[in-house]
Amino acid sequence: MSCGQTTLPPANISKEFTFHRPLIFHKNPSMISTTAWRNLAKQAISRKQRFHINSQSFSRAYSLLGICQESVFPGNFKPFELSSWSRLRFSEVGFRGKGAISSPEDCMCKPSFWSVRNPIGFNGFCPKGYASVAEAVSSTDVEEDVSVVDEVQELLQQMSIEEKREAQYKQRTRLNRARGMGQGKYHMLKRRQIKIETEAWERAAKEYRELMMDMCEQKLAPNLPYMKSLFLGWFEPLRNAIDKEQDLCRKGKNKAAYAPYIDQLPADMMSVITMHKLMGLLMTGGEHGTCRVVAAACTIGEAIEQEVRIHKFLEMTRKKKVNKDQENGESDAAMKEQEKLNKKVTNLMKKQKLKAVRGIVSKHDASKSWSLEARAKVGSRLIELLTQTAFIQPPADQLADGPPDIRPAFVHTFRTVAKDAKNASRRYGVIECDPLVLKGLEKTARHMVIPYMPMLVPPLNWTGYDKGGYFFLPSYVMRIHGARQQREAIKRTPREQLEPVFKALDTLGNTRWRVNKRVLNVVDRIWATGGRLADLVDRNDVPLPEEPDTEDETLLKKWKWKVKSVKKENMERHSQRCDIELKLAVARKMKDEEGFYYPHNLDFRGRAYPMHPYLNHLGSDLCRGIVEFQEGRPLGKSGLSWLKIHLANLYAGGVDKLSLEGRIAFTENHLDDIFDSVDKPLEGRRWWLKAEDPFQCLAVCINLAEALRSSSPETFISHIPVHQDGSCNGLQHYAALGRDKLGAASVNLVTGEKPADVYSGIAVRVLEIMRRDAQKDPVVFPEALRAKLLINQVDRKLVKQTVMTSVYGVTYIGARDQIKRRLKERGSISDDAEIFGCACYAAKITLTALGEMFEAARGIMSWLGECAKIIASENQPVRWTTPLGLPVVQPYRKFGRHLIKTSLQVLTLQRETEKVMVKRQRTAFPPNFVHSLDSSHMMMTAIACKKAGLSFAGVHDSYWTHACDVDEMNKILREKFVELYETPILENLLESFQQSFPALMFPPLPERGDFDLRDVLESPYFFN
Repeated sequence: MSCGQTTLPPANISKEFTFHRPLIFHKNPSMISTTAWRNLAKQAISRKQRFHINSQSFSRAYSLLGICQESVFPGNFKPFELSSWSRLRFSEVGFRGKGAISSPEDCMCKPSFWSVRNPIGFNGFCPKGYASVAEAVSSTDVEEDVSVVDEVQELLQQMSIEEKREAQYKQRTRLNRARGMGQGKYHMLKRRQIKIETEAWERAAKEYRELMMDMCEQKLAPNLPYMKSLFLGWFEPLRNAIDKEQDLCRKGKNKAAYAPYIDQLPADMMSVITMHKLMGLLMTGGEHGTCRVVAAACTIGEAIEQEVRIHKFLEMTRKKKVNKDQENGESDAAMKEQEKLNKKVTNLMKKQKLKAVRGIVSKHDASKSWSLEARAKVGSRLIELLTQTAFIQPPADQLADGPPDIRPAFVHTFRTVAKDAKNASRRYGVIECDPLVLKGLEKTARHMVIPYMPMLVPPLNWTGYDKGGYFFLPSYVMRIHGARQQREAIKRTPREQLEPVFKALDTLGNTRWRVNKRVLNVVDRIWATGGRLADLVDRNDVPLPEEPDTEDETLLKKWKWKVKSVKKENMERHSQRCDIELKLAVARKMKDEEGFYYPHNLDFRGRAYPMHPYLNHLGSDLCRGIVEFQEGRPLGKSGLSWLKIHLANLYAGGVDKLSLEGRIAFTENHLDDIFDSVDKPLEGRRWWLKAEDPFQCLAVCINLAEALRSSSPETFISHIPVHQDGSCNGLQHYAALGRDKLGAASVNLVTGEKPADVYSGIAVRVLEIMRRDAQKDPVVFPEALRAKLLINQVDRKLVKQTVMTSVYGVTYIGARDQIKRRLKERGSISDDAEIFGCACYAAKITLTALGEMFEAARGIMSWLGECAKIIASENQPVRWTTPLGLPVVQPYRKFGRHLIKTSLQVLTLQRETEKVMVKRQRTAFPPNFVHSLDSSHMMMTAIACKKAGLSFAGVHDSYWTHACDVDEMNKILREKFVELYETPILENLLESFQQSFPALMFPPLPERGDFDLRDVLESPYFFN
């Protein structure tokens, strides 16, 4: 709640007042917004000095705020005992030297405004209970009027209560954070984590500087890997160009719009950020050695701004005391300047000209966010300087007497793309790298600065929209992608309402992981020998076909088509190789760590994702095989059985559809293959490579073999996460919503001897329809020929993706494309036109079969879509609140164009308009609503598992825990599913729509069946 909306009563010193700090887990949130606290501090300290407090305690009180060093406390009011720096443990907390953080605990306290034993509204890490320095230096809420005197008095009143809690709070925090790793080790790891977050770019710049010095001293180029030598060659010219640009800006000779921003960071750091960010985009952009200028400019500008905030913050904490005279001289000059400013602000405040006061404060506010335009202009200029200074030279195989072939490493050019069938087109700028740079891109990952790495210590607990996650790196609880209404909805929601969501994210973030070194070793061996095994891409490109020596137009046309196809294949291989290199680069960096953590946040529907993007358990089989729980637990009798079941599930190929006993038997029948896979993974029979998820299969083989070979398998310590996956989970949620008996039986909500396979069920129904169609006369019914052609092609794999995505709103076109890909993979139909026709027919039949089997689900989907259409027709987005209290606003709005003239080109940025996209709001609502329900179920399960003492990880509809705890987790997840759907979800949704739009008429709720939800509690294959 913002201060403008909050009425605060005058403080009474003798009156009891309870204040809840953001990182102490109380139920009531602070009633004062982030900006209000900042304004309050700035306005208060700009008043005339009339307070008297131990100046030593406040010796740095002004360092972050940059206003003055005056106290805000009346001399006759001393509700607490002031502390010296040593009593605050600041001798342990502060920065001892550049980059040397000596404290684990409160590394960010020094610049805090309130330097007292009990910082009012502080969490022990940074001002006002900010959960991270990123928030402390980047909060950009709209500032509102505040009553300074009342709020200062109220703050003072809160201090006395907070003073009593501080010792208990710090003790709890230490115990919670250490989590069994020992306080000393935790402190050491936290220091390392802070250095990783704050000094990554600085370390990279320092490394390049040192390499340049070595080169100058030894007068020869160091023996570096190819891409690192390129980075080194580009570093100095780009740094010098930026330095020159900064010098012009400082002298006022450069009046460009980016001038005030480009001088805020050392040139060498700007140089490194520009190179690494651009190369990262070229690796992951999916356009084979090119990236769009708009994306590159905004990404680089944002990275520069983020580093500017951290750099400025750290610079203030790193300043060493110089000789006293110089310090006093500087202080006197600063004080004179501040006196003028204070006088001006005081006069304006007396006249109630708060708008003018805000203008002065924001001008002196180092934490003011850059505009999108500023980021784009800074990024564009840095890219332009890189294109002007970065060159590449081919290997020395040129003729000695020929001129050296030195050419630009990056070229700025334009491309044209057709917009529609009316010959309309659009031009956009791209940065294209030289083929020699492209060749080395795949090996760039190991030399890249990768932000948002897994954390070495538990993440900060979430307490607000931008309070939690990483210590310094900007962390937001939801990925809103610029959707203003969604951000406002989250910020307006009371903290106690979001508490279950925060607890769930904290549970996911506090699960400790480690790298499975044995699996990583096998991956490295396969990758070093060219890939091609276990779904790893081939490291070599497909050779281009030679041009035929003919003038036959048909043969030439066929050759050109093949060349185009091979080039496309090579582009896809290149993209996959870059992705694998990034994953392996992270794995190699983390493999020697005892453990690490993944901070999580949400998408707008409430689904949870790790904030680190490359190596995490939501990734591919490669990622999941490489990571495992850091904590190990004894298998026990049930754990040993579940490990065998898990191995069968990963092998798949129909084995995962057997009963649980059948899966155990499968594993026991293949023990020789399992031992051979462990002992000779690449030299033996390679049984594990036949699995659907080979690397995860290998990891479980290793674990199971070690357990069986031990003296006591049941006491063997296992680190493997065992998965329990929903059976077509979207349809499970629809069946529960509609109390649909037929649908419930199809997706294992009821007890069965073996798991029901909805995909096989749909495939059987599709085959029945096609056999009937095949009997018809092709003259009357042309599809009869296609039905005959497809009868031998129909199986669960053909229809699986369409069935899986049907509940998420797959359209006929989407289903057609999915089936077309499956048919093309099989190669039984060679003609492209025939494949297309068959895919059209098969998609139509598959959707018909789905409608018959899941009639109740179709009814609910139609009702949800109709409600969304009614709301969107009023130019309003569809919004709802999940059962866990998370507000959701669908972000689909029409975009307007915003042109920004930069030194490189005119950039066209998209901006949200007030006009919603009616069709998109309608079609997206049913799948988004179901996603919000499956995320609620996962979060409820996560919280309950933590309470029960289980380790837990979640991948949407796949829940993971230790083998010994699977039975307990299964019980919990079933209970939570029943608990979720015993609430009147659809009734509550309709009521919220009617309250928000009383003038609109909504259709009645769809009819529901009589399925008994409590049958889920006894269903062994609900999740399995």
